[in-house]
Amino acid sequence: MTPLLLSLAAAYGVYLLYTNVAFGWRGLGPGPRIGRTRAGQSRAREWLVQAGLAEVESAEFISVVAVLAVLGGLVGFAVFGGLLPALVLAGFAASFPIAAYRHRRQVRMAKAQEAWPRMIEEIRLLTGSLGRSIPQALFEVGARGPEDLRPAFAAAHREWLISTDFAATLKVLKEQLGDPTADATCETLLVAHEVGGSDLGPRLTALAEDRLQDTQGRKDARSKQAGVRFARRFVLIVPMGMAVAGMSVGEGRAAYQTGVGQIAVALSVLMVVACWLWSGRIMRIPEEERVFEE
Repeated sequence: MTPLLLSLAAAYGVYLLYTNVAFGWRGLGPGPRIGRTRAGQSRAREWLVQAGLAEVESAEFISVVAVLAVLGGLVGFAVFGGLLPALVLAGFAASFPIAAYRHRRQVRMAKAQEAWPRMIEEIRLLTGSLGRSIPQALFEVGARGPEDLRPAFAAAHREWLISTDFAATLKVLKEQLGDPTADATCETLLVAHEVGGSDLGPRLTALAEDRLQDTQGRKDARSKQAGVRFARRFVLIVPMGMAVAGMSVGEGRAAYQTGVGQIAVALSVLMVVACWLWSGRIMRIPEEERVFEE
């Protein structure tokens, strides 16, 4: 009975961790409150958009997580010969797509943060010295921007050609990019396009300088963390190596299959996962919030 209860508790804990990361659900209940379901789904969709995976549906993402969970459970059962370690490893394997997509999102957001100061400065030059209209300058700069951002600008350009509604065009661009700097830039351009005036250049200059300082600060923080991030990988490599070595010594594999061995393996894996998540959390650089999100 005790192994069964521990297995159920571990499985439910993995479920709570996954729903917290993927959907933003809080609390100990099996699901969110009705009023919060749509907000959680919106955050999950925004997370996929920021990772450059706008075409991936949430159901597809969950399917990948489920498949890896099953594979991880099968590997755990084959190695340790027990249900409890298999369930824990299944939950750990289920976190791989989340971690991979999170890394992809961080890389894409970092590239966008580095590109936006230059793009804002180009928009200022095109709308000032060269006399381009604001929409034309925006689309020209977007077409020469980073490759990951070009599809969003292309979608916005199509909306502009169809509707010539600059507000709707910028809404499409903000939805496709999901970036705080893009939100601020789009709102600045929208106000200048609708109201007019000669102060667009100074506003864009101030915005570019602010974004440049923010980007440089984040780059410095990431460079200082490079050594720690490299050492963090040993949190996974060393325990796995010790587990494999223990299986090859004497009756190590048989020891893993005992009741005490199963509990020890499960607790060890949970401790490794907890240390991995905790170390990643304390090294996380605060993200800028989207204040102009619609």
